[in-house]
Amino acid sequence: MSNAPKASERVPRGPGPNNRNRFAKPKNAKGTFLRLLGYFKRYKAILAVVIVCIIVAALANVAGTALLRPLVDDYIGPMLKDGATQERWAAFGGQILKMAIVYLVGIVCVYVNARLMINVSTGVLLDIRKEMFRKMQKLPLKYFDSRTHGEIMSRYTNDTDAMREMLGQSVPNLIDSFFRVSGVFIMMIVLSPMLTVVTVVMLVLMILVVKNLGKKSGAFYKKRQAALGVANGYIEEMSEGSKVVKVFCREEKTDSEFAELNDNLRRAEAGANTWASILMPIMGNLSYIQYAITALLGTLMVVAGLSGDYPAMLTLSAGALVSFLQYTRNFSRPITMMSQQFNSILSALAGAERIFALIDEEPEPNEGKVVLVNAEIKDGELSECAERTDVWAWKAPDGSLTRVRGHVIFNDVTFSYDGQKVVLDDISLYAKPGQKIAFVGSTGAGKTTITNLINRFYDIQEGEITYDGFNIRDIEKDSLRRSLAMVLQDTHLFTGTVRENIRYGRKDATDDEIVRAAKLSNAHSFIMHLPQGYDTMIVDDGENLSQGQRQLLAIARAAVADPPVLILDEATSSIDTRTEALIEKGMDELMNGRTVFVIAHRLSTVRNSNAIMVLEHGKIIERGDHKELIAQKGRYYKLYTGAFELS
Repeated sequence: MSNAPKASERVPRGPGPNNRNRFAKPKNAKGTFLRLLGYFKRYKAILAVVIVCIIVAALANVAGTALLRPLVDDYIGPMLKDGATQERWAAFGGQILKMAIVYLVGIVCVYVNARLMINVSTGVLLDIRKEMFRKMQKLPLKYFDSRTHGEIMSRYTNDTDAMREMLGQSVPNLIDSFFRVSGVFIMMIVLSPMLTVVTVVMLVLMILVVKNLGKKSGAFYKKRQAALGVANGYIEEMSEGSKVVKVFCREEKTDSEFAELNDNLRRAEAGANTWASILMPIMGNLSYIQYAITALLGTLMVVAGLSGDYPAMLTLSAGALVSFLQYTRNFSRPITMMSQQFNSILSALAGAERIFALIDEEPEPNEGKVVLVNAEIKDGELSECAERTDVWAWKAPDGSLTRVRGHVIFNDVTFSYDGQKVVLDDISLYAKPGQKIAFVGSTGAGKTTITNLINRFYDIQEGEITYDGFNIRDIEKDSLRRSLAMVLQDTHLFTGTVRENIRYGRKDATDDEIVRAAKLSNAHSFIMHLPQGYDTMIVDDGENLSQGQRQLLAIARAAVADPPVLILDEATSSIDTRTEALIEKGMDELMNGRTVFVIAHRLSTVRNSNAIMVLEHGKIIERGDHKELIAQKGRYYKLYTGAFELS
């Protein structure tokens, strides 16, 4: 069993204060927004066209409303007063056509803007998701050990969806609203400075309302995104462990835990939606009040203008009043829209900060300069070659080559996953080229940890691990791991064909090599009985296969990789003893000439090992081959004879 800390051990699962306070509030919303804008750099030309379209559309709307004034004062008014003639009808039609052209230009610009922004927003999200996934490939295993898969997936789904809405709708609408408000405000001043003062006073009131309600709704939106990530993580975990839940009759407990997590989400969602919902009616009612006051004062100014006894500043024509009232509606509507989009932006920024937190995670350190290369031996000299051979070599930064032999040494290695509990305590061991080294001991003794350290899934705190004379810290990680193949107790198969899953061990493996590897692992027989043989699709991590069949495919995957060092972590734990006996010859062939590290609870599988290490509480308490350890009559002897059982 793995000694790595599982997510269930480090991440709070049940409801409670740990889950509620798990996500910190965004610390720098402005910085997050500016960083998000940085992804638009490669769309500068398209954005320039979008902004031009937005400005033209806004100006077209303003200009169309401005044309109402002459329409009323110069055409409708005289026709009502002196009668309609053919010439006046023609002039009236010309004015209507002019307005139609102006609005048509605005409609075309809105359409172009919408289409372009869809391309830009989806392109930006594509770039962000690619950057997230690239970073995820570089993160150390401890990042995934400390987080649920559902929580990580929430950043790809919920958080990016919130960003999509912001980039595709909220930001363009805000820009559009800004230019509309600016153009309308200028025209309102031109028509009536006095009525504009009334509008500005109401605008200040609206801004104060938006500011105060926005703070309240923003806090709930942040809580909602956090609660959503926790709930998704719990659902994902319970879905994967549904069999365990049923076996231990934990349905009611699981249901109650999810109910509380769901209730946390409900409260955050309700709070966010409540403040967002009351914002629109309040803004709408304020705009109606403003419209009524403006209409009343404007009517008085029109009447004053007809009397001719008041200064021009206090008078207004009927056409100007119609235009101004329309501007009043156009003025409050963008403000209302801006307040609505503000909530969407807050939600998106909360998600963006969580996404950037993933992107900013420290990648797995990879300071090594020694690389693995294909090599060949000519006239007794080792030289690098392009094609794959049976010879591997380490290439140092100075160009010198060292043949890969699989000589692994642990010198006084001490390791802890969390920096507190020591898992390996001053371990020293060596594996000579071609040797088979076995680790046995109780669960949690540190067996799997040793193999994890060879792969540099985790880095040691003290001591040194060397591989053919090189400190593994000096070996480039991809090269280090290509020189190793692992067969884990917990196998994982990917969605794809059986052939593709075996080829996952080496992407350039031929079909013949795949079949040979399958025969070596005794998987060929059951594969040929599958519906499409090697082309049978595997889905849901191999749910259509038995656990033993999945493990045979994992062994075949390691066989096709054909590395100089092989690590078998309970590789035959899910295989019955009869099948294990059948593949023993193939496994011996697979291990022949390689350095092999074996972890096994079945001691029958390690009898022929060159050296057997018995671990307990992170220390090697016995070492030797099978005969030597039996003769010592210590812990191994008791384990082998059944006097003491592995826990």
